[in-house]
Order: sequence, then structure tokens, then C-alpha cells
Amino acid sequence: MQDGTLIGIQTPSQKPWAELASEWTWLDGISTVDNLWLADHYVPPFKLDGPIFEAWTALAGLAMATTRVRLGILVSCNTFRHPPLLAKEAVTVDHISNGRLEFGLGAGWFVPEHRMFGIPFPEPKELVERFKEAVEICDALFTQEVVTYDGHYYQLREAYSRPAPMQAKVPFTLGAHGPRMMRIVARHAARWNSNGTLAEMRDRLALLDEACEKEGRDPASIIRSHLYVPAILPDERPWDSAEAFRDFAGRFREAGLQELIVQLPVTLPRDHVERVLAG
Repeated sequence: MQDGTLIGIQTPSQKPWAELASEWTWLDGISTVDNLWLADHYVPPFKLDGPIFEAWTALAGLAMATTRVRLGILVSCNTFRHPPLLAKEAVTVDHISNGRLEFGLGAGWFVPEHRMFGIPFPEPKELVERFKEAVEICDALFTQEVVTYDGHYYQLREAYSRPAPMQAKVPFTLGAHGPRMMRIVARHAARWNSNGTLAEMRDRLALLDEACEKEGRDPASIIRSHLYVPAILPDERPWDSAEAFRDFAGRFREAGLQELIVQLPVTLPRDHVERVLAG
């Protein structure tokens, strides 16, 4: 945008494949869109009986439907996959996309889908510790040819990591809210992402600044990113017009956020989206 705000779009993956691929090709052609994302769920959180594609295999296909935008999963759920498998999936997509991957990872949060599919959902302390170990493992597998890791939950023994990613440094996008998670963000993230009200985001930005100070990290080196979810902010309507979008982005930028990632409504006409994003 003209005010310098980075713009990303998270698209629903409930559409038929041909429609989803066409949508990404179209969005790839809009110059104001910097990055595109999928969510990582087994069922849509707000419509549990709805269809949804698996995120990483879908992202691999969508990488071939685009040529310009950065792309990723916002964010990959750590409880769904063994970290070395996730790292291998990420490297594969990085190659398919010719080095355009943004590596998104979160601890996991949506309990109903874990219950539905028999996936254990740990208590918060274990959830955070597993996330910490997964971030460290993926970072090592992205940067080293052979990795040994002795964690409490995950162990690797002289694990080969070939091929290396296309990118010399795969950028981590980490989703986090609380103090312990923010320390992990401060150590490893190129981008921090969260969602919520302006007041909630201001509080979390303060936590991030504190974590960066403790880790000796320059807070300005981390992109501060907000995911707009209509169901979470029902009174906000950024897609109504270009003016509404600018106002929404401006208020979050004033709060200290550099990037706005917006969920794309399923039925919004393409010409309307183009007018809003031309802003």
C-alpha cells in the first residue's frame, strides 16, 4: 500500500481445486499483494462439516500456479506433523516455488479437530515446549546437512537433510500470543503474526518488545503482522471499499503493525477485490 503496509491474503481452501488454483493465479497478478497463504486445518473451524484441502500438499500445487508472490501456511499446526516431515515438506515447496516460501508454524489451538481425528492435544506447557523443539529442529534441518537433536519430545540421530532449501535462509513466520511463545519468536522469527483487536495487538506487541530485549534481538528486525479474521472482528469491514481498507490498515499500522494479512471472503467479486486493493 502507499503507506508502506505490506499486504497478504489468506484464501479459503474449501473451494474446488480448479477454482482455488485460478484464484491464486489471479491474486499473483495483483501488484499490491505481497504474499498468499493457506490455513492449516483438518476441518474448517467455523463450519466443521465443510470440505477443506490438506494445506502443504495444496500449497505445493499452488506454488506452480504462481510466479511472483511469497507463499506459505499461516500457520502450520505443530501437532499435525512430526517436525522432520514438516521440514522436508517445506524444503520441497521452497524448491517448487523457486525460493518463495515463507515458513509458518504455530503450536496448535483448535481442539475440536484434534478430538475428531484422534490427535493428542497437550496441556499448554507441553504444547509450548513441543513448539520450541520443532522450531529448533526445522531451523537446524534448513541450515545443516546432518542434524542430531536431543530434545525431550523429539530426537534426531545424524539425520541427513538434503537437498538444502533454495533460500540461504528460510524466513520463519511464527504465530504466538503469550510471553513464553514470544521468547521463541524473538529467537527465530523473521515475522510474528497474530490476530485480535487493536488493544490485544498492542499488548502483544509490548510482550514481543520485552522478549526481544531479553534475547538481545532488535525488535525492528521482526515483521509485525496481523491476520484479519472476519469472525473474530465482526464489526470491522475492510473489504467494503478501498477507503475502508485504507482506514483499517492505517489504524493497525499506527498501533505498530507493518503487515496486514486479510482473509478473502468466499463470494467477493474479483473486480471488487481489485478496486479495494488498488486503494
